[in-house]
Amino acid sequence: MIAVRFAPSPTGRLHVGNVRLALVNWLFARRHGGSFLLRLDDTDLERSREEYADGIVEDMRWLGLEWDRFARESDRMERYGDAVARLKAAGRLYPCYETAEELSLRRKSLVSRGLPPVYDRAALRLDEAGRRRLEAEGRRPHWRFLLEHGEIAWDDLVRGPQRFSGGDLSDPVLVREDGRPLYTLTSVVDDADLAITHVIRGEDHVANTAVQIQLWQALGVPVPGFAHLPLLADASGQGLSKRLGSLSVASLREDGIEPMALASLLAKLGTSDPVEPRASLDALAAEFDLSKVSRATAKFDPAELERLNARLIHAMSFEDAAPRLAAVGVGAGADAAFWEAVRPNLSRMSDALDWWQVARAPIRPVIEDAGFAAEAARLLPPEPWSEETWGAWTAAVKEATGRKGKALFLPLRLALTGREHGPELRNLLPLVGRERAAARLAGETA
Repeated sequence: MIAVRFAPSPTGRLHVGNVRLALVNWLFARRHGGSFLLRLDDTDLERSREEYADGIVEDMRWLGLEWDRFARESDRMERYGDAVARLKAAGRLYPCYETAEELSLRRKSLVSRGLPPVYDRAALRLDEAGRRRLEAEGRRPHWRFLLEHGEIAWDDLVRGPQRFSGGDLSDPVLVREDGRPLYTLTSVVDDADLAITHVIRGEDHVANTAVQIQLWQALGVPVPGFAHLPLLADASGQGLSKRLGSLSVASLREDGIEPMALASLLAKLGTSDPVEPRASLDALAAEFDLSKVSRATAKFDPAELERLNARLIHAMSFEDAAPRLAAVGVGAGADAAFWEAVRPNLSRMSDALDWWQVARAPIRPVIEDAGFAAEAARLLPPEPWSEETWGAWTAAVKEATGRKGKALFLPLRLALTGREHGPELRNLLPLVGRERAAARLAGETA
């Protein structure tokens, strides 16, 4: 059975780039009847925080991305130790004693000579006496994985055939000086133990994949399939990496973005499908196909998200909207008539509260011509009111005052709502009611 994973580090809140990968993995699993694992890669003790772990869970659940399995790297340290022991026994891990400063100087020297900054395996030339001497100086080794200098190839589900030469890559550090395993190792061990069949991640991991394929092979475990998605850019094509703080899932949620608006956009970015609002994740899953993902940079435009958010709200039924209206403070009296009246003018669900207050709470009217307003108030028909009331009333006011067009309608809107724009008054007027309308036309706060 297909099994995928989303493995964020709890070192911050999820942003649109992270959650796009979570969504793609989730949709791929659901499309193929597979399982979705949420794994917290939390071995970075200096930066990992429990509040960030809680935030990741909150963001995932807000988006509806429920997981079938859950794991934490911090619970699996024994398994990483076992893998390290196996690699040492096989001669594939070797100790290195260079400091970070020494390694940096070597890389700069190689780059200045026009050479790739590949580790020169100087540590392999150390004999036992040399290692003892360095350890006597207080140096503790980090451990590198010995890559084989052959071809590394795979057929990527997005990028197509990929080929690397092991000789062009640096032997990666798998274990730090303090004994803690690094991502390159822990991710492979987790994916193997948890039977992950497909690793779907960003294209910034392509070189990591080449290294990790040899690591899977060295551990004698199946190598999964891979798909590397282009990273997100803004509408102009510039990378988002320096601006992701303003595009966190938490900030978008607080700004009133609907989860399905964000999901609908992220699911289609960089694909050949048009971006259209979808009412459910299941609907997105039914359409999902990795073969539609382009290698071109995917562009995330907040303005497109705004438009999608509004379209999603405009298509929402009253049954779906009712609990949401209550959550933003709209009173219990809000019914389908209110929703039908205001939803074409909403870009956020919270905007409905503003129009509920216009319909039901005291507002300060704007009176441009008291005489005209008084005449309009005199002509208000008796209740009950319906959608036809506005047309009949304005026709009477037009006949009595000679006003028409904007000169007729704008002063009435300003008096009744205090706004120049808003929902159609044929729908809103019955919600305001005759008593409140008369008071506002008289200039009273009502």
